Amino acid sequence: MLAPEALRLAAIRLTPVSGTPRLDAELLLAHALEIDRSDLLLKLRDLTAPATFDPLVARRARGEPIAHITGTRDFWTLSLRVTPDVLIPRPDSETLIEAAIDHFRDRPPPTHILDLGTGSGALLLAALDIWCDATGLGVDASQAALAVAQDNARRTGLAARADFRVGDWGAGIGDRFDLILANPPYVSTAAQLPRDVLDHEPHQALFAGADGLDDYRRIAPQLPGLLAADGFAAIEIGFDQGESAAALFREAGFDVTVRRDIAGQDRCLQIHHA
Repeated sequence: MLAPEALRLAAIRLTPVSGTPRLDAELLLAHALEIDRSDLLLKLRDLTAPATFDPLVARRARGEPIAHITGTRDFWTLSLRVTPDVLIPRPDSETLIEAAIDHFRDRPPPTHILDLGTGSGALLLAALDIWCDATGLGVDASQAALAVAQDNARRTGLAARADFRVGDWGAGIGDRFDLILANPPYVSTAAQLPRDVLDHEPHQALFAGADGLDDYRRIAPQLPGLLAADGFAAIEIGFDQGESAAALFREAGFDVTVRRDIAGQDRCLQIHHA
């Protein structure tokens, strides 16, 4: 089947399970053809859908995330490997990187970076890609997640500047850091999530108690011993946690402001010493 018709039919098939059925179809066809989506769109009229395309569409129609089907997800300027052991990096989380760039724009760049709950390594590796003289530490409770992060560090050429270790947030870390990034679990256990998230992404990276604040309660008292005197922390929050999460860090002695994401929703706590 010619690629334009294959894409049309695939988008119809994916409409019940996806808010972006045409985009999903394009990403899957590009993956099946082993080309970039941009190349797919440029050459679309000359392409034929391979036999491998339909099984990929079937997997997506059953609710499997695109990133798990293709095995990769773009974040910031990087293409990262993704498995069911890690949370799929999302554009919302790039708000933390934007916050850090703005903070250090007129200051000396960070040289020592900490990523709490590193998962795929997305935040740490994006920061190391920006600040080329920095080194970083990624901490996660999951050994399987750390294996993905270490592989991504190698794939992106950043392994020499990135260290990873198993840990319980900031517990037992003796160093102080210029920049601390974190995307902890913040979903209430009572929340209703889309099936492709609930059925395919690690629950330990999603849920944080009845109010979604359990992990902030653990991180906030650790932060004073981790953040350098002139340091900056950017911590992701849910859209409805701007006040509740910020209050925990203010109680720990910090100045906190809330930054919104591109959709205008509260997304990032911007934290520094009072």
